[in-house]
Amino acid sequence: MDKPVIVALDFANEVECIDFLDQFPKKQSLFLKIGLEMFCQYGYPFVKKLRERGYNIFLDLKLHDIPNTVKRTCQMIAKWDVQMLTIHASGGSKMIKSAKEGLAGSNTKLLAVTQLTSLGQVELTNELQVTLRSQDYVTRLAKLAFTNGADGVISSALEVPMIKEVTSESFLCVTPGIRPKSSKIGDQKRVATPNQAKKLGSDLIVVGRPITQAKDKYNAYVKIEKEWNK
Repeated sequence: MDKPVIVALDFANEVECIDFLDQFPKKQSLFLKIGLEMFCQYGYPFVKKLRERGYNIFLDLKLHDIPNTVKRTCQMIAKWDVQMLTIHASGGSKMIKSAKEGLAGSNTKLLAVTQLTSLGQVELTNELQVTLRSQDYVTRLAKLAFTNGADGVISSALEVPMIKEVTSESFLCVTPGIRPKSSKIGDQKRVATPNQAKKLGSDLIVVGRPITQAKDKYNAYVKIEKEWNK
């Protein structure tokens, strides 16, 4: 992946999104994340439009269903020429294997979500009744994803060193919850700066509001790239 910064598109409508993209130089190569909100509004035609403009696409749908349903869904998505797709690692070994089988023949990387960055130890213990420490739960799910064919995981930067240790250095770690030093944390609990994420071993970082809600959006993107490359 030649672009380490993935921009999370969190716009209310397609017009706002295109206006945002038009603020970047035409030759600017961008990696864009389309999440559930925008995908549910605009679907595959929106994905197709962005691919035709030359953007790489991270389709963050976090699929989580019975193995056969996930496999058939991935078979459809395999035709879309997107670069990355997410599932939930907590769906289990059969679901992960089925997702990978569904993507066979495509270049789409399969990424498994370990623990959402909005969840901390309190929620894990009290609400989900998981007895493991957060970092142990994350690494267990990462190893499950690795052994069942996933290409990488979505995780906090803080867990990347442990994930690489139980999987492989080539196992992709894509990190959301990235905030520049000057940015507010918002609803994320396990956060890191771009430079911290790189030092911890993240392969790619996902950044939304610090770029999309900045006054000078292109400059905000450039600053984050520079901070990553320090």
